[in-house]
Amino acid sequence: MPGTTSLHEARGCHGSQYSLGAASSCFSSSVLRPQLGGCGVLGVGIWLAATQGNFATLSSSFPSLSAANLLIVTGTFVMAIGFVGCIGALKENKCLLLTFFLLLLLVFLLEATIAVLFFAYTDKIDRYAQQDLKKGLHLYGTQGNVGLTNAWSIIQTDFRCCGVSNYTDWFEVYNATRVPDSCCLEFSDSCGLHAPGTWWKAPCYETVKAWLQENLLAVGIFGLCTALVQILGLTFAMTMYCQVVKADTYCA
Repeated sequence: MPGTTSLHEARGCHGSQYSLGAASSCFSSSVLRPQLGGCGVLGVGIWLAATQGNFATLSSSFPSLSAANLLIVTGTFVMAIGFVGCIGALKENKCLLLTFFLLLLLVFLLEATIAVLFFAYTDKIDRYAQQDLKKGLHLYGTQGNVGLTNAWSIIQTDFRCCGVSNYTDWFEVYNATRVPDSCCLEFSDSCGLHAPGTWWKAPCYETVKAWLQENLLAVGIFGLCTALVQILGLTFAMTMYCQVVKADTYCA
């Protein structure tokens, strides 16, 4: 009967809207967490840039690739993607939900590609990184490179190392048998002019690399958790998108 059919369609439409509203709330709350995380990362990046003199990268080839800039860009990007997903869920907008899905998928594929390339070309990356870091030593203490100078001083002091592959790396920088004062076993003014026996002997590159390998488990867990959150986000986004399409079909 026509009346019964219309009643069933109305109930189906109402049920679809109810389930869609529940899915929207669930999806919005799941997207809000990484968005807040992005806000935190952005805040740390701005604080670092404001208080640490734009704590620079050690690389001479990529001077803008500083810790502060990386955090600011990452935080902004995460917040932007989360905002698109959140608005798309609240407004039940198919275009925004699909945009969120595609952006998140692009980020996931990019991260996976970078990880595969990193492990495939580890030796080449090692050689290039050491060469680039040695070039960066020549900028130490020069005008306009306060961030790089501070970075090297902190690393050599905290990791008790000197130079990239050896303390003799600094001899080419100074054209003399001397190192920065941060290389000294016991810090004092102009201690870098003393005998080599008073300096740290460990190479900074290998020391930092060994420290990263020791903390590889924590890095791996963080990476897996990040991938899991992204996969859940992709699943929620596509589910939400399909429900919006289904509700539009029912209620048309």
